[in-house]
Amino acid sequence: MAEVLSQLEIDNLLNEMNSGRIDVNEVISGKMSKGEISNYDFRRPNRISKNQVRTLQTIHENFSEVFGYYLVSKLQTVVSFTVTSVDQLFYSEFILSVSNPSCLYIFDMEGTDGSGIMEVSPELALTIVEMLLGGGGDIVPKPRTITPIEQAVIKGVIEHALSDLRNSWRAIADLNFRYSRLEVEADFVQVAPSSEIVVVVSFDVKIGNTNNTFMMNLCFPTFALEEVLSKLNKQQITTNAVKVSPKKIRDNIAVVNQQISTTRLPVIAELGKTSLTVGELLELKPGDVIKLENRINEEIEVIIGSRRKLAARPGTVDGKKAIRITRALKEEDLVEMDLSFKEKE
Repeated sequence: MAEVLSQLEIDNLLNEMNSGRIDVNEVISGKMSKGEISNYDFRRPNRISKNQVRTLQTIHENFSEVFGYYLVSKLQTVVSFTVTSVDQLFYSEFILSVSNPSCLYIFDMEGTDGSGIMEVSPELALTIVEMLLGGGGDIVPKPRTITPIEQAVIKGVIEHALSDLRNSWRAIADLNFRYSRLEVEADFVQVAPSSEIVVVVSFDVKIGNTNNTFMMNLCFPTFALEEVLSKLNKQQITTNAVKVSPKKIRDNIAVVNQQISTTRLPVIAELGKTSLTVGELLELKPGDVIKLENRINEEIEVIIGSRRKLAARPGTVDGKKAIRITRALKEEDLVEMDLSFKEKE
């Protein structure tokens, strides 16, 4: 027996016919080929078009780039922050996918009548807290409910993330995302009806040189974004996706310069080299002189981060050992091992 369509499904079908996307006469007459007919799920209507999904992905790629810079400077380690998907789900499906316990940061979307959710996995939250307190973050912590002290430590990071998110959204709308509260159980979070379609933006986060990948999601109810996204046409989407404002470029340059200025590199001034046998090394006594291959009047090499970069002369300043930089090393000054480093730069 054929399944009977509900009134909502009938209304959706009529809307498709009225919009001109479906021509019933062409379908009946057979003029429309099978390849031109696409499947449409009336039980899961797409509230947001593909072009609008691309716009959302571009917005959150910009957010992940800027927020990733912030985490690098804050945690003093390598951070990879990437968008993995932009999906449309029922709100009930999103809630069922949330782990228990979790870190659900509710934020008000000022300028709309809705609220959003930033879901941070407990492992990611605890790793950030550990590194902010001086830990290495090498071992993935077991998921658990974060304590009030840990909540206070990470709150500033979440508020900064919402600020970066607001700046990324300014490309299409002046929305303000304001932190509201933290919930650790999804059952206590109700920002939309269960049958409402929500947009879920998923991120993969890698911290440090380990292969550990953490999860983070942003959930937006579509009813809160309808007015904003309805103003977008194809031309605006293309312009927003390609055009980058000069202020955005200056902000990115400032962030990179800030990170570079606080990056520490080992600097070694190499006085010279020599070779000794094991017997000679065992016979060394206080006061013995080791003859190096360099002459007294020759320059010494300065090694920065395992690469030979500068030439200098040794000396003293206020009774302390020091060097005076004389010039940058040229290609002819470098040995074969150093030239291999130069080719990789």
